[in-house]
Amino acid sequence: QVQLVESGGGLVQPGGSLRLSCAASENIFNFNAMEWHRQAPGKQRELVASINVGGRTDYADSVQGRFTISRDGAKNTVDLQMNTLKPEDTAIYYCAARILRRYTWGPGTQVTVSS
Repeated sequence: QVQLVESGGGLVQPGGSLRLSCAASENIFNFNAMEWHRQAPGKQRELVASINVGGRTDYADSVQGRFTISRDGAKNTVDLQMNTLKPEDTAIYYCAARILRRYTWGPGTQVTVSS
């Protein structure tokens, strides 16, 4: 089973930027899509961004235009560039590898947006 490890989380002020990275233990093209999800306290986990095997990207309305998902097939990494961060972006961010409706999750990384 693939192992996923996220990095890059931390504390940032509103309006700032962070770049998250997800390292996979196997070829990311083995999966239908690689995704970033997040879960804020007291809320359900939600899809933030995805990139499918063909390279198509999709974003939640709340992050469209601010976040960018990208991948490096040579390194088997998937990144999430987050700009113009808002306090409501505060959450644990999870990387996921998806085959059809089956997910493998990373342990998550905390992102806190606060002044």
